[in-house]
This record gives sequence, C-alpha cells and structure tokens, in this order.
Amino acid sequence: MEWTPEPRELADLELLLSGAFQPLTGFLGHDDVHAVHERGTLADGTPWPAPVTLHLPEGAGGEVTLLDPEGVPLATLTVTEHGPDGLAAGPVKGLGAPEHGPFARLHRTPAQVRDELGGRPALAVTMRGPLDDLDEVAATAKELDAVIVLLPLSYGEDGPGVVRAALRARDRLPAGTLVVPVPLAPREEPEIDLELREHVASAYGAAEHLAGPEPVRIPGPPHRRGLVVFFTGLSGSGKSTIARGLRDALLELGTRTVTYLDGDVVRRLLSKGLSFSKEDRDLNIRRIGFVAAEAARHGGLAICAPIAPYAATRAEVREMVESVGADFLLVHVATPLEECERRDRKGLYAKARAGLIPEFTGISDPYEEPDDAELVVDTTHVSVEAAVERVLGTLRAGGWVR
Repeated sequence: MEWTPEPRELADLELLLSGAFQPLTGFLGHDDVHAVHERGTLADGTPWPAPVTLHLPEGAGGEVTLLDPEGVPLATLTVTEHGPDGLAAGPVKGLGAPEHGPFARLHRTPAQVRDELGGRPALAVTMRGPLDDLDEVAATAKELDAVIVLLPLSYGEDGPGVVRAALRARDRLPAGTLVVPVPLAPREEPEIDLELREHVASAYGAAEHLAGPEPVRIPGPPHRRGLVVFFTGLSGSGKSTIARGLRDALLELGTRTVTYLDGDVVRRLLSKGLSFSKEDRDLNIRRIGFVAAEAARHGGLAICAPIAPYAATRAEVREMVESVGADFLLVHVATPLEECERRDRKGLYAKARAGLIPEFTGISDPYEEPDDAELVVDTTHVSVEAAVERVLGTLRAGGWVR
C-alpha cells in the first residue's frame, strides 16, 4: 500500500528519519501516546515530550510506502499497530534523501552538524520568527565559548521567511554561525512545544538552548486577505445563479480579483471522468477546495457553487482555505426540496424519481444541512438580485469588499 501523510505527519517523518527525534525510530501507538499525555514519557518510561503520530486509512497494514505530495517514495512504515481511529504505529525506514524545497542546500542531519562542530560546544537557537535580541545570543555564545547554531523551524507556509530571518541574523552574529532549517511543526501547548524544541536542539549538539520569541501576527485588512465564498445547496436551489450574480457584481466593482468555480463547469473540466459515487463526489469537492485555496492563498477571492452534500467534506475545504491564511464564508442556499423539485429546470429530479439517476442528492442520497454556515438564503420568495445583495452585504459588513 502507498499513502501520502498530512503535512504535519510528513514533517515528523523527516525528523524521525534524520535522527532529530532520537530515541524514536517510528510513529507512536496508543500506549505510548497515552503515556506521553499522562507522564511525559513513553510507555517504557523513556522521557519524551510530545506525541508523534500517523493516521492511515482503514485496512492498512503490513508494509506501507509513505509518499510526498508529488508521489515520491520517502520511507516505508512497518505497521505494528493500527487502531480503529486510524492511528498507526511502527518503525520507519528511509528510501533516499528527502526533497527539501527552498533552502535545500542548508539542510543537514543532526549527525552531520555534530561532525561539523567537531566536538566544540554549540549554542542552539530555535526560531519561528525574527530574533529580537542578537546581543544576548552573541553574549551567551561568548560566555560558553560555543558555536552558534540557528535552527529556523521551517514548517509550513512561513518556513522560507523564517529561514531568511535566520540568514539575516547570521550576518550580524560572530563568524562561524551555522544556519540549519528544521521542519518542526508547532505543538498547541507552549510548554510541550518548548520541550520538543529543546530535544531537537540537543540532537543537533546543543550544550545550551535559546528559544527565539514567537512571531507577532497582525492580520492584514479583510479587503486584502484571500477569501473563498462557498455556496452549498440542493440542485435547483439557486446557488449557481446567485454565485454568478455575485461574480458579476464583484467584477463591476473591480476591487477584487475573482475566480469562479461553478459545480457543472468543474465537472466538465477539472473533474471530468469522475462518477457521482460518494467517493468521487468527495474528490470533486476536494479538487474545488484545492483550487479555491490556491487562489485565496495569493489574496484572490474565489466563488464556488457545488452541491457539496456532505458536512465532513465541506469542513475539509474550510480547513484547506484557513490553513493558507485565507478566510472562508459558507453560504447555505436553503431552498426546500419541494421548491427545487418544482423548478426542476434540468429534469433531474424527474429522472431520479424514475430511478434513472442513482444516488441523487435529496432523493436517493442525503444532503447534510450545514450548521456552520455564515449566511443562509432561501430563494423560494427572494429574487436573484435580492439574494446577491444579501451576500454582497455580508462581504461588505465583513470588510472583504469596500
């Protein structure tokens, strides 16, 4: 079996393979995770600060090849435990040098850095943003007679920026300062995150560790942030019509770059060849979400209008969008089934009632109504113009459109 882990899991995999997570040699199972939460140790009593876990789909077992997002094999996992919640444990074995992306030339394993130090003591500084006191770093290194090793924690979209901040700091610190990017994903609890940073610093040969300050994030004004307006509703509810009206209104205003992803258009192009099974419908929505998130990542405004009947898949799209620093606005076009069927402009409901279209949303397949929609519109007694104005008014009120 082949499997592509989530980004956080891929980052932990790289640290397992590099030796930065020693004594761990693989992903943890339930007993170890429970012990870490309860006592800060593994099940055998070995001190360890944070869970390092991987989830696999149901039925996975034996030897699993772990791939990067482009399908390149990174490692094999020998599954020793696979719980009902998907948590998989077992040792990992690398299949070659990892592809590091930006600043690949700076990456070294802990063993390589320790060799480069040649037995000299090191002051390791872990960074998630710029350092605010280089004088303290230099003074501490002088007191310890230590080489400074800057470890920019290069996980995620901010990673390249953190590495650039480390390179700028290096130019103002004593000669011989090293910069080694480490893809350590942040943990939610600050104390646990600090313990894990200290463990990684020790793996890179640190005699002393300084944790750089957390970056202060001031979000830009809403009208400059990426936004995905995601319409969901039954076939015939009016969502595509409202979405097109919103697109036209925004283009007339001319204040935002607009990407329009209608469900039917996407089906003919991006998702051509997919069926209407639950699996393929989910895949279709994920594809729409991916494209919308990429548009929003760069400050654009994307409008999507699929049926998107399943709550879990809509939540995945919301996560995709918010994970790139953009905003997500879910609009439920809540026109009742009876009204949608009365309109039936495409004749789809009649065919579904006759059994000619299997797994048709609202007839032979469920529509899971959102409980997290930012706006609900019923077009039974509302004109298209009024519905568009309601959505546009929400965008204005949120500051996304001026």
